[in-house]
Amino acid sequence: MDHIDYEILKQLEHNAKSTTKEIAAHVHLSPPAAAERIKKLEDQQIITGYQASFDLKKLDRPIVALVLFKSSDCKKLAQFCYNHPDVLECYRVAGEISYIAKVATQSVETLEHFIDQSMPYGTPSTNIVLSEHQNKVL
Repeated sequence: MDHIDYEILKQLEHNAKSTTKEIAAHVHLSPPAAAERIKKLEDQQIITGYQASFDLKKLDRPIVALVLFKSSDCKKLAQFCYNHPDVLECYRVAGEISYIAKVATQSVETLEHFIDQSMPYGTPSTNIVLSEHQNKVL
């Protein structure tokens, strides 16, 4: 990887829908050369996919919380989180806490319901997100 590859990755991180022509202009390459580099980054699995992001408020899920678990059964908690429609992400972590689930739900009441449902799998500690500042990788 050289500085041009990193610039391509930054451009895609900023806007995954950038056209090859736009990326080529940004990194001062021809469109075929930029396309070849992007293909190489995909083949090397440096680029592992392209994602869409959504406005959770417009999807009627304005309450976002991080729920930390001291789990009594990690496998069952992981399965519960995987199957629950309000769980966006779930991480198994080392330390006193064994899992962190990112939940997006309709209301404080539905968050409470999620917490109640999760209690057989461990002890939850809930933190409601007040604001979010997304960091970039590059």
